[in-house]
Amino acid sequence: MKKNKMIERAIHGAFLILGLLTVGCVLLITIYLVISGIPAITEIGLFDFLFGAKWASTADEPSYGILPFILTSVYGTAGAILIGVPIGFFAAVYLSKMANPKVKAFMEGAVSLLAGIPSVVYGLVGMLVLVPAVREVFDIPDGASLFSAIIILAIMILPSIIKVSMTALEAVPKEYEDASLALGATPVETYFRVSVPAAKSGIAAAVVLGVGRAIGEAMAVMMVSGNVPNMPSLFQSVRFLTTAVASEMSYSSGLQQQALFSIALVLFLFIMLINATLNFFLKKEKD
Repeated sequence: MKKNKMIERAIHGAFLILGLLTVGCVLLITIYLVISGIPAITEIGLFDFLFGAKWASTADEPSYGILPFILTSVYGTAGAILIGVPIGFFAAVYLSKMANPKVKAFMEGAVSLLAGIPSVVYGLVGMLVLVPAVREVFDIPDGASLFSAIIILAIMILPSIIKVSMTALEAVPKEYEDASLALGATPVETYFRVSVPAAKSGIAAAVVLGVGRAIGEAMAVMMVSGNVPNMPSLFQSVRFLTTAVASEMSYSSGLQQQALFSIALVLFLFIMLINATLNFFLKKEKD
């Protein structure tokens, strides 16, 4: 008996240490980004930095306005969510509730394969296939654009949304569905009016993961978006917050490097704000 209690205490202590380590890593990243990013914002000016429409970090008279990057990231993420979430949600409902075992096993393997493909491969395929296709279909000079980035991001977030949503839907007690069917509801009505509401927290978590993947992606987006610091337009080359950091950090120095850390801080705050907002609404619904 004493041995079991000692083992339980040891496991509890190990989990506590790992949890504190995780929190500590997040705090260290936050502190580092704040310390590295605040000096540039102070020197440039908060308003000029956040709402400036021109980024020319290597010009004789440099400009450090990141409004084009912010709007591009917002539009690109929103577009990817608008396309990817409905597709991923309905795919998860079908695979978890309607598909026969063989189809489900095959599709789960395909989704896992999509999740394991490196970002650079998505970017390479997008650059060689999607960008020329967009150029031909819409008859524009260059297919590397915000539209291409949205399509790539929508594809990249599908595995996270499908897998997490499936897990949430499969965790719904079968008694809920049996009760609904016994009352005369059809299977489809049961899935969408009973199972989905019961799994809404898990589905919301899937959307959060999708948003995080979309807003944090750099390499694939850089390869299909054109990576030019323009104000966002659907069929124009653009630059995201992530690609702004990735494309210039290797040769940056001085105020330019500090400004890139400030961009990383803004991106970090965006992700925290999205998570906090969603958690707030979920808790409000539970209350």
